[in-house]
Amino acid sequence: MLCWFTNVVFSNANPILGFQGSPNSLAALELLFNPLKLLILIIWVYLGLYCVQRVEFSLVVPKDKKPLVNILSLIFGPIPLAVFIIKDILKVPVTQRGNFLDAVKERLYAISDTIKASKLMGGSKESLIKLLDSSGTELKELYGHGKIRRQDSHILDLTEKTIWDALQDRASDILIDPKSDSISIVRFRVDGILREVSQLDSSTCQAIINSIKAISNMDISERRRPQDGAFIAKVPEGTVSFRVASAGVLNGEKLSIRILKQDASVYTLESVGLTEKQRSIVENAIRKPSGMILLCGPTGSGKTTTLYAMLNRIDFYTRNVITVEDPIEYVLPNTSQIEVNTKAGITFAKSLRSILRQDPDVIVVGEIRDEETAVIAVQASQTGHLVFATIHSNSTASAMIRLLDLGVTPLMLATGLNLIISQRLIRRLCKYCKAPAKITREQIRIFEKKKVNYANIFESVGCEHCYGTGYYGRIGIYDMLSLDDELKASLTNNKLPIEELRKEGDTRGKSNMQKQALLKVVTGVTSIEEMNRVVG
Repeated sequence: MLCWFTNVVFSNANPILGFQGSPNSLAALELLFNPLKLLILIIWVYLGLYCVQRVEFSLVVPKDKKPLVNILSLIFGPIPLAVFIIKDILKVPVTQRGNFLDAVKERLYAISDTIKASKLMGGSKESLIKLLDSSGTELKELYGHGKIRRQDSHILDLTEKTIWDALQDRASDILIDPKSDSISIVRFRVDGILREVSQLDSSTCQAIINSIKAISNMDISERRRPQDGAFIAKVPEGTVSFRVASAGVLNGEKLSIRILKQDASVYTLESVGLTEKQRSIVENAIRKPSGMILLCGPTGSGKTTTLYAMLNRIDFYTRNVITVEDPIEYVLPNTSQIEVNTKAGITFAKSLRSILRQDPDVIVVGEIRDEETAVIAVQASQTGHLVFATIHSNSTASAMIRLLDLGVTPLMLATGLNLIISQRLIRRLCKYCKAPAKITREQIRIFEKKKVNYANIFESVGCEHCYGTGYYGRIGIYDMLSLDDELKASLTNNKLPIEELRKEGDTRGKSNMQKQALLKVVTGVTSIEEMNRVVG
């Protein structure tokens, strides 16, 4: 590279006048600064710098060899990058990566997006992300109406970078915690697992917290009392909403940011993980004009995502759909969405009463939390409305017990409830680095006894694509309980063995979950370790 540039510069050198060949020195100068060669040189340098950046954060290159590889990247430009691309693609089985040229094209698009997001091409974070409060005021305007000092500009950049990185990493939450009096840590929750991304000194971290609190309309001076707020971010793909909660803790102040993705149209019954048989059961329940479909599971188990996937099967133009949520996580076009605000007196129960006077066809209850909400929701399902709702419980059986404990009578359940769905989220193996699992003899014996084909079982490895975790994305596993005529008759006649259901329901539900998780293992979707982590 250096020799090529030297030849370009000194190919016309003259021992007397400084130029040779043409007697016209002006023409020689034009050759000296050939625009095309200069452009190629600039592109080569930028590609070399990008290769250095990629090598520095790559999990493929050993740490002790990174300095040497960085030097080679500066000399050879994009050649090491091409080697990385080919190596990553060849690691993926042919059956999964498809056409080789398509795989190369996909990687080049990903690299292009990364370059655009970085400052190597002269871009700035300000052009990619803008943080706004509820009134539409930008964060930088809160720092003196656009006249930002250098120190404030640094904090602004750090705040925007933290939010941007979380979005790029597919994080669902951002946690900023004081680790000691002098150090705070920033963590992202990705695929349900917390991952530390940076450590900052407490003064810098507190300045970032103050920036987020200011744009969330929270009191900056109050660091001990718990506070709630919200803000939005403008990104090239659209708008993203954030919910913020702060609390005073040991060594300082803790901040939690929930990222609320706004596009619900991407979720379908196929994409969330339902099997063909389960999709058939859900679609039959959705086609009914009335009744309740209840989703249950612990916090963070994907209930709301599955709920919106079911709603996407409804024709919003011919049916009046009204939702009441806390908060509104996804925007559904052609529907009426109500957000709970207890400070303003807008609760689930009051909103439900109001909804029933607005001629709804479909009612969505974000969460059943109290007796009043439970009774109104079940009553609505009895009076010609299709009701979707979620509730916190561990299994389908315990969800039914939970409704009974909240004051819903067995007769109301029998006439209103159609389907209960319990779910969990399990991580998918990264398609770029997963490898055939090393199965022990004991495991082989168990698989053979259960007549399970273990040929397609994989395990996690870890690469730069999945940040060394071995997993990328999540998929749902489900257990369903349809209230058939026999069960409804038992409820109506008070013959349902409540105590037996209370004892055995969770065990039966866990067994069904394990079967669904095992199906994901033997088809190569997830690993045995992940199955054991989620369902035991």
